[in-house]
Amino acid sequence: MTEPLHRSWRPAWPCPVGQVWGTFKRGLADPTYKVIDGRHWRALNTPVGTTTLAVRTLDASGVIEAEAWGDGAAWALDDLPQMLGASDDPSGFRPSHQLLAELHRSRPHWRIARTASVWDALAPVVIEQKVTGAEATYGIRALLARYGVPAPGPGEQLGLRTFPTADALRRIPSWDWLKMHIDPARSRTLLTAARVADTLNRVLPAEPERADERLRSLPGIGIWTSAEVRARALGDADALSLGDYNVPRDIGWALVGQPLDDAGLAELLEPYRPHRLRVQRLIGMAGIAPPRHGPRLAPRTHLP
Repeated sequence: MTEPLHRSWRPAWPCPVGQVWGTFKRGLADPTYKVIDGRHWRALNTPVGTTTLAVRTLDASGVIEAEAWGDGAAWALDDLPQMLGASDDPSGFRPSHQLLAELHRSRPHWRIARTASVWDALAPVVIEQKVTGAEATYGIRALLARYGVPAPGPGEQLGLRTFPTADALRRIPSWDWLKMHIDPARSRTLLTAARVADTLNRVLPAEPERADERLRSLPGIGIWTSAEVRARALGDADALSLGDYNVPRDIGWALVGQPLDDAGLAELLEPYRPHRLRVQRLIGMAGIAPPRHGPRLAPRTHLP
């Protein structure tokens, strides 16, 4: 095992690593992210290769200690502040709604983080398109189990895996997608995105103001997928997830006492630009949702 690279970083605010990275962890058994004895372990793709990143939460002196292994280790440590939300500026967010103000006060140090690569955001988000949470989780974990790359250094012993690179994903046989419960519509979108993944990784962070236009120019990527990718890959604080089944219902219930549709949600949150994602995430982290009286959405049964 190669020796890790180290970085000690003193953030300008009391950075709560668990809160900031919480939206990246998909369930308790996420193969890309584990928390062990208060240390956050992540398997990442970077523009220069894979890495295992281990981060200790803020110590008594206000320092975050990080270690990284693999070809992308130096890149990940250089980008650590941005991955932990250092580029996010919530200072202009002053919610007038009492609930939002309380949620904001209860998480004063939370920031919107971003991934180490656009591809690490795009691949799982496409798999989550138009399916139940259980189907999405199965598809993501099946892809990681079959084609994911064992993370470098101690990440492999911990069972961490990175998403397959765009080139590796393009070589997956067509019949394997259905075995992973990923239907042709989503696999076609993934393959289309994989063909331009290097371009997306390069140009989206360089020109964030054109990110939505560039993403939605790709077949199979619409308003919801674009917002989810921009939120995760770029830390776009205004990337509201319109087109989502739950988001307008939950935010409407929290703020006006009744579920909304996309048009109603867009109108309600218009005054919160450029912080609409902040509203969405605060309500989501608080777990606020209307009572569920009917059956849950059932997964489709025509997949193998």
